[in-house]
Amino acid sequence: MALTDMSIEELRSYRPEVPEPPDLDDFWAGTLKAARGAATGPATYEPVTDPAPATVEVFDVRFPGWAGQPVAAWLILPRGLPRPLPVVVTYIGYGGGRGLSTEHLFWSAMGYAQLVVDTRGQGHDTPDPDPVPFPQLTYGFMTRGIGHRDHYFYRRAMTDCVRAVDAVREHPDVDPERVIVSGISQGGGLALATVGLARDTVAAALIDVPFLCHYRRSAEIASEGPYPELVRYLGRHRRVDPAVVFDVLNHFDGLHFAARAAAPALFSVGLMDPVCPPSTVFAAYNRWAGERADITVWEFGDHAGGWGSQPVEQVRWLAERG
Repeated sequence: MALTDMSIEELRSYRPEVPEPPDLDDFWAGTLKAARGAATGPATYEPVTDPAPATVEVFDVRFPGWAGQPVAAWLILPRGLPRPLPVVVTYIGYGGGRGLSTEHLFWSAMGYAQLVVDTRGQGHDTPDPDPVPFPQLTYGFMTRGIGHRDHYFYRRAMTDCVRAVDAVREHPDVDPERVIVSGISQGGGLALATVGLARDTVAAALIDVPFLCHYRRSAEIASEGPYPELVRYLGRHRRVDPAVVFDVLNHFDGLHFAARAAAPALFSVGLMDPVCPPSTVFAAYNRWAGERADITVWEFGDHAGGWGSQPVEQVRWLAERG
């Protein structure tokens, strides 16, 4: 990889003007109200005993997400610690799901509960039954339903993420005042959306190399990953007005969610990231309206950012905030 974006000095002051849709707040308020109204019951928690780790309790979760549809998750609780516990709600990267519960033991080892949220249509346990057919060929989840904001994939996915916070706050072993959202890449973008949309219920955010930020610039300069799907889509569908597509995407841009945040956040960025260019990460970071935002800069990091070193930074950062 090569350093192909801005210098670190330019990044720290990069604050592009991306006008918000005038109906953004009404759009999301209506979306979340409808999802909450569609729920037919609370989340369910089934104990998992195969395998049965000695250090944690694991539950197979189903909670009502978009349109009340069941979304899968793992709830992992460390044994032997006083409860209620702070909880890390983790969202997953592009194309992945919650996987196996045994893949997610770091936060319990650090003394936190963890809710690992499946991604609809991408994991094995949460389908994406959109009732509206897609009128044009799509190239992945990046362009699924992109013809209209109401049918865009990330409307459903982001709604699921907010509803995950709603659900876990009601669990008796979780402290509802200490909910932390987290994720890498797509997961980072979903965490960013959640802290903006559920601003009164999120205590902190851990946002690593976030996707779903500053779509226009991302489409113009990202050389790998999902953003080139937009380029292929618009290149093939030459009768589609790009301005219409980017207006749809503007309802899901992390820059606008950052401007609505209230909680503190720790970001991370790799300056040689070809998937989520650093300028798009800093564009969100520099708009953060929350209590405080810090960023860990990995000078020679690619899309993996700081690899296994970043969670250590996160634990230290959270400890400093009590």
